[in-house]
Formats: sequence, C-alpha cells, structure tokens
Amino acid sequence: MDAIKVFGHKSPDTDTTCSAIIWAWYLNATGQGAKPYMLGEPNNETAYVLKRWNTPQPDLLPALTGKDSVVIVDTNNPQELPENISDVNIVAIIDHHKLSGLATKSPLTMHLRPVACTATVMYDLMGEKAKDMPENIAGIVLSCILSDTLEFRSPTTTPRDQEVAEKIAAQYEIDAHALAEEMFAAKSDVSKYSEAELLTLDAKKFEVAGKNLLVSSLETTSPAGVLARKAGFVAAIKDIAAKEGVDDVLFFIVDILKEEATVLLHNDFVKKMIHTSFGADVSGDTAVLPGVVSRKKQILPVLKV
Repeated sequence: MDAIKVFGHKSPDTDTTCSAIIWAWYLNATGQGAKPYMLGEPNNETAYVLKRWNTPQPDLLPALTGKDSVVIVDTNNPQELPENISDVNIVAIIDHHKLSGLATKSPLTMHLRPVACTATVMYDLMGEKAKDMPENIAGIVLSCILSDTLEFRSPTTTPRDQEVAEKIAAQYEIDAHALAEEMFAAKSDVSKYSEAELLTLDAKKFEVAGKNLLVSSLETTSPAGVLARKAGFVAAIKDIAAKEGVDDVLFFIVDILKEEATVLLHNDFVKKMIHTSFGADVSGDTAVLPGVVSRKKQILPVLKV
C-alpha cells in the first residue's frame, strides 16, 4: 500500500508545513506508512524552523490521483488545496479553522478544534504517544504554536496552546522566548522577495458580498522596511489579482511587537471596505488598525462592503 500523503494549504506557513511533518511522524510511529508534502516553497520563518530542528524540508506534492490516500492538515478550504482534492481518498482532516465547503467522496475522520494552532490539536490527539516525540518533532510543535500565536500575543491564543507550549519547553529545556525571537527575525527578513511574492506569501481567498478577494497578511517586527516598498505593492496588485482569479487584494502588514496592522488603501473599493469593516480613517493611502493581528479572528470575520 502506498504511503499516506500528508499536506496542508497553498502558500505554506510554519504551522501547515510542520503539521504535515508532525502527523506523518505520528502515523509512521503507530504503524501507518505516511510521508509529508508541501504545496509550495517555505517562507523564511519556516525554513529557519526546519533548519533549527534539523528536519528535512518535505517534497513538493506530486499530482494526485484517485488512488491516493491523504490527510489534510491546517485547512479544509478547497480553494487552498489541489483542484482535484475531492477525487482522492481523504482519510482525515486535522484543522483549527471553520468549515469551508470541502466535498469528499466517502466518510472520513475530522478533528477541528477551536485552538490557535493545528499542532496543538495534534499534540492532544497523540495522547500518551506525545511523550515519545523526538526532540526535533517536539521542537517543531513548539515552533508552530509560537508562530500561530505570535508568541501568545494573538487573540486566537487559547489556554491549551500556551499549556502545550510551556509543557514542551520545560520537558525539552527549550527557551521558548529566544526561539520566538529567532523565528520572528527570520520572518521579518523579506529582502529576497519581490513585491508580488510578498503579496502571495501568506494569502487566503475569501468572498465578501459577491467579491472574491485575496486577503494577504505579512507579519514582521520591521514594518517600516515593508511600507517603504508601498509603491511596488500597489503596482503588483493588479497582476496578482488577475493571476489568482480574484476581484481585488487586501494587504495587511502586521507589526508583531506593536500589535497592530497597517492595510494598503490602493483604490476606492478597498477604502470603502476598510472604513465599513473597521471604522478606520481612510483619507490616506494606508490605514492603521490598532490591536489587529489575526486574519482568522480579527480580519476575515468582520470584512464587509
């Protein structure tokens, strides 16, 4: 029997990449053949995490066929998955997002829990087996939690996320704060990326009042350097929208340390949406949204025209 393919969403981040690795390890450790995959190249933070924990980068996912058995992690949104995902045998979905309309050809196991991080869900699903995690797997579980919670700054953080992180840090003698600082420093170095690449590095498609949007988020400890490239982002948005098949692009630059987001106001439609959704002053070409750091909890749920 072929190994189960384990993978997450397009535009892979730390949680989706490392959750595939974590669950593939667990399946193999419990006698089920599995292999992790990615649906794109890793961002700087994810690449740092893999190197820090001496963990090989997963291969890119090959074309799927109806004979493949898969486990989907960190998403259940068909827009973030291969086009033929409904034609394969989906064994399980492990996620922390709301249901998003994925159709399957047969019943499956689903674990969707309201925590900040897929790796937290996995830690709990492992039960006693979690004690057997080698240091590199434990390290990437901790890294996932620190990434998705912005070191517990994000409003998505739950007590369980923090409990799991603290338990792993204590058990394996890891300085979680130092690890988070190193991760965020890696994430903030975006010098190698073009403006177009940054717009799609961490982006999700979302429909609002009949408009299909690409909602992009860039988390950084150095927002000034990103905002200095504002003209380049505006110039790239039209091409990105056409390439991604969306009506427009919303770009939020999240300042991890100040815990606020700056959104580009590149046309009247976006200005109207940001004013209606957040009550923000949209007289300039950017708007600052104090306290907004989470796309899942503070941006997507409130978007309206």
